[in-house]
Amino acid sequence: MENSDIPAENPVETDEAIPSRRKMLALGAVGVSAALTIRPAFAQTAVSVMNCQIPVPGPTGAGKYISTAGKLVPPGTKGAFPGSVRPFTGEEVKRAFRGQTLPGTTYNQSQAYLQYIRRLQAGQSGFTCFASITMTR
Repeated sequence: MENSDIPAENPVETDEAIPSRRKMLALGAVGVSAALTIRPAFAQTAVSVMNCQIPVPGPTGAGKYISTAGKLVPPGTKGAFPGSVRPFTGEEVKRAFRGQTLPGTTYNQSQAYLQYIRRLQAGQSGFTCFASITMTR
């Protein structure tokens, strides 16, 4: 729009520039390229979340058992389970939250491990992975 196209009763200040069609098209092009750049980043994030790992228990609880409530207990505690020999991936944990058992575990052992995972807090090994898989999208 040219300044001559604006009615006199609505004068435009000279510091307020009306974006030209060319500028608007350029802004649109920038937006499209930003979207094309961000989408692969989201896809990459989704893949890394599914491959992240949650050790049960974490390094600070090595050698301890996991109670059915998901708490670390001394080895040999009745009804508790030894820690997993390997960390679980985000994908495995996500499937277990949907009803499957964690790989290489019995149903009760899997439930105890899931309780442990639910109790993870910031700073503990595996927390970031757990937070990523439970985040709503």
